[in-house]
Amino acid sequence: MNEKGIEIIKQFEGFKAKPYLCPAGIPTIGYGTTIYPDGRKVTLKDPSVAEYQADGYLRYDVEVVNEKVVKLTNGKLNENQLSALVSFAYNVGIEKLRKSTLFKRVLADKDGLSIREEFLKWKFAKDPKTGHMVVLPGLLRRRIAEANLYFLTL
Repeated sequence: MNEKGIEIIKQFEGFKAKPYLCPAGIPTIGYGTTIYPDGRKVTLKDPSVAEYQADGYLRYDVEVVNEKVVKLTNGKLNENQLSALVSFAYNVGIEKLRKSTLFKRVLADKDGLSIREEFLKWKFAKDPKTGHMVVLPGLLRRRIAEANLYFLTL
């Protein structure tokens, strides 16, 4: 995972010093951390964190996701491709990545142009008021950033 990928995560997760419930209802802190490096789950009663602590949690979390993505792809991706997929998996989860058409396309042809389209399909979330799936502009911007990183030439 390179710094470009870390910056995408930081930009789109945003820093929150106090614990909060993410859209999925999971207690979260910092830049999207749900489990501390020592294995404890984040709770809404936890104390606030400084930004440098959140950065450390993020880097630990990213390393865990990075190792899983490297294993899934047999280490065949370049740094930008890997970083884009790690950012994606950090957001949606490693299992959703593994089962996605995006991932199948990456395995079939890591340079295939249809991969960009697959990133962009992951822009929907359930509207809590209506229960319908809606496009979230922030998710769309994140997927564009991840796709752009994926195809960025080293």
